[in-house]
Amino acid sequence: MVTIDTAAFGAAVFDLDGVVTRTATVHSAAWKALFDSYLFEKAAQGGEPFLPFDVHTDYLRYVDGKPRYQGVESFLDSRSIKLPYGAPEDAPNEETICGLGNRKNVLFKKLLQQGEVEVFETTVRLIRTLRDHGLKTALVTSSENALVILDKTGLSDLFDARVDGVESIRLGLKGKPHPDIFQKAAELLGVSPEQAIGVEDALSGVRSARDAGYKLVIGIDRSGTLRKDLLASGAHEVVDDLGEVTLAQTDADPALPDALADFAHIAQRLEHARPVIFLDYDGTLTPIVDRPELAVLDDKTRATLAQLATHYTVAIISGRDRHDVEHLVGLENLIYAGSHGFDIKGPQGLHMENEQAEEVIPALDRAEKLLREKLVKVEGVLVERKRYAIAVHYRLVADSHLQAVSSAVDSAIAEVAPTLRRAGGKKIFELRPSLPWDKGQALIWLLDALELNRPSAVAPLYLGDDETDEDAFKVLRERGGIGILVAAEVCPTAAQYRLRDPRAAETFLSRLIQLQEQN
Repeated sequence: MVTIDTAAFGAAVFDLDGVVTRTATVHSAAWKALFDSYLFEKAAQGGEPFLPFDVHTDYLRYVDGKPRYQGVESFLDSRSIKLPYGAPEDAPNEETICGLGNRKNVLFKKLLQQGEVEVFETTVRLIRTLRDHGLKTALVTSSENALVILDKTGLSDLFDARVDGVESIRLGLKGKPHPDIFQKAAELLGVSPEQAIGVEDALSGVRSARDAGYKLVIGIDRSGTLRKDLLASGAHEVVDDLGEVTLAQTDADPALPDALADFAHIAQRLEHARPVIFLDYDGTLTPIVDRPELAVLDDKTRATLAQLATHYTVAIISGRDRHDVEHLVGLENLIYAGSHGFDIKGPQGLHMENEQAEEVIPALDRAEKLLREKLVKVEGVLVERKRYAIAVHYRLVADSHLQAVSSAVDSAIAEVAPTLRRAGGKKIFELRPSLPWDKGQALIWLLDALELNRPSAVAPLYLGDDETDEDAFKVLRERGGIGILVAAEVCPTAAQYRLRDPRAAETFLSRLIQLQEQN
């Protein structure tokens, strides 16, 4: 049994074949069909005995987890067969490393079409639970057919990022056992490897995650024969199935202290450190409403923010476009970070727009067009285009139509993959750039830009209500700051305190003003 303390991690990265799906059996069958046919022809030509490909020893030792061409070369080397490498464009009937690799891909796709793909439900359940606890998730695989498999199984919504064979070729990443794809996955999720969990069933994959510096590497030994080898390859823990993994429930503690009731303790923490205030908008400063344009800031809260900004540095970090939230708040002396921090502007010339996000705008344009076409007949759905994201609001959609909305989002992402990823929120699906950037990274950038990244002298506070705010809460946990969740319900969170609703949040901000005026 393995227990994971979710507060210690920011992300979990899973292999596909043998971990999420049982496509390893399809792969091994395709490899056997390829090599048995080729070896039989070689034996017939040279008069040597035919020694078939073994789906257990040969598969695990030479091809499992490796990029396709590397697997071909590795197995042929074991039989002392030397072939020219060729090129990825080689036809499947060409006698080259790439030609044989392409033939294997044809065989795999044919086998895939002939049957259903089995899913490991214990893995899916663990991934969903990790996501409920605020961890980001990614898929890594050497397969170039990951999108086909995810579409066939309906599991696209499980992952915030994907590094597959197609992406590895595009980015020039080395395949397993090199650490490249696990390093890239952590980068896309915006976490350091020291904050990540890697889950693998192949020896090459375990070495890849270990060498990438992952804090926890879990090996899966479904056959009951690889435990020692997985541990020797770098696994910290080995299980027969991910059903053996449990999560520590510390983050879901219903006794999370109320920030107003425990204000005296917070005030003590702020005695010797300068507070810097970071705030979400929707659900934190205003109640959640059916349509985004109805989330209007009330006069009392606006006056509190204006007074707060005379004493402290105050920044609004919102999923809304910067221009939108800037207009809704209507105060000039605040910092505004829109689109989860991709677009930042503030007093004294403070300004930043993520250049990589600019490159994703054409993909967002295409995805928006596809979504509007696919969802035009779904009553109650709202497609909200932002500069660096698309929010699909389904609060007013009938339950019977929710799957259609979810499928449309997955389809739009697949169409423009891998530039966009799917994210969630309160009754929304969101399409965002697949870049290592979030509210937590924006918070760090602001502290650096304002020369306030001094944990001993500065105490950042963040108030937020949504899963997108968990990235900021986790950053504050690491840096000694204070995270406050604005929510009445008990839910997993990396925040240290709770406020019941936006009204309580306004009261808390007023108390901060009084605290400064008393000093």
